[in-house]
Amino acid sequence: MSTSSPRHVLVAGAGIGGLTLACALRRAGLSVTVFERSEALTWVGAGITVQMNATAALRRIGLCDEVARAGACPTDSAILRPSGSALTRLPVARIQEELGLPLVCIHRARLQAVLLAHAGEENVQLGRSVTAFHDDGQAVTVRLSDGSAVTGDALVGADGLRSVVRGALLGDAPLRYSGYTSWRGVCPDVPGVTPGLVSETWGPGARFGVVPIGFGQTYWFATQNAPAGGRDAPGESKRRLQSLFAGWHAPIEDLITATCDANIVRTDIHDRPPVSRWSRGRVTLLGDAAHPMTPNLGQGGCQAIEDAVVLGECLAGDGPVEAALAAYESRRRERANAFVTRSWSLGRMAQWESAAGRFVRNTLFQLVPSGLAARQLRDLVRDAT
Repeated sequence: MSTSSPRHVLVAGAGIGGLTLACALRRAGLSVTVFERSEALTWVGAGITVQMNATAALRRIGLCDEVARAGACPTDSAILRPSGSALTRLPVARIQEELGLPLVCIHRARLQAVLLAHAGEENVQLGRSVTAFHDDGQAVTVRLSDGSAVTGDALVGADGLRSVVRGALLGDAPLRYSGYTSWRGVCPDVPGVTPGLVSETWGPGARFGVVPIGFGQTYWFATQNAPAGGRDAPGESKRRLQSLFAGWHAPIEDLITATCDANIVRTDIHDRPPVSRWSRGRVTLLGDAAHPMTPNLGQGGCQAIEDAVVLGECLAGDGPVEAALAAYESRRRERANAFVTRSWSLGRMAQWESAAGRFVRNTLFQLVPSGLAARQLRDLVRDAT
């Protein structure tokens, strides 16, 4: 390949990480092509909290303010009991002001629209997925689902939890099931939703989260301990959730009722144990392909954003591609893997069912000083690379 032309980076997957990487690479003057298996980029019943470490990363590529305008910035967060009384509260507005960074709750479709506009729709090829690749030491050639082949300087697997690129790079390994399943939905705001409050309510073996995302919408999620592989028949999700959360504090039942059953998405929660290597030669992994994590810390998409910005910075340098990918992995691996471990542990505790276990858990969380929780949030941002 010509050394006089910008590096051409091939990206498998047009999720949040893949699109953010495309934005970062274009901003650095590099060429990028993103291959996405889906025929259209759609997000049903999905929201995301872009935490301050991720908005700090987005600021480095000029997208922080635009993302903030597309969502809502909360003022408080809380963990609640089913009665509605608080276990913990955190004044996130004060910390946002102190750090000069927004925490953004946003519909994934609106986040995707911002990222796609800056990635360039012409650089995203829908209905074509990476099925195989060959790294000859000088370039990487990918084989696509339509039988064609494309060659570039590097390949980034951003193709999610069941990454094809990861499987070819690291070998197949089973997913790790968390022991609980989840439901997600987006509905119009209902009375009882407290503006600016992001909350998660912990009950016996079940949780419910409420996330106002602006534009008259609320994103919610629920979890329940369950065997892996369970499915809801059409029309069953809403009835199941209404029964599971009957009697829990407002506005939980109203949010479930206000959501069309067809727009409720059920997903078993999996991750993978951390690994010590993401890269080989001119190929590397990003986001869930590299370090899939449970959603308990709200860091899955945020760590993918951090990955993308750091990888863009590394590839923008003048050194060899292999050295750039090694530098990226060195900067990101320990931090991302730590979130995998912490998120797994928190989820196990949050899903405790026994009365004794919940009493101990709730007591411990109540004893955490708000100042310590705020300091941990600040450190989360300051430790980002």
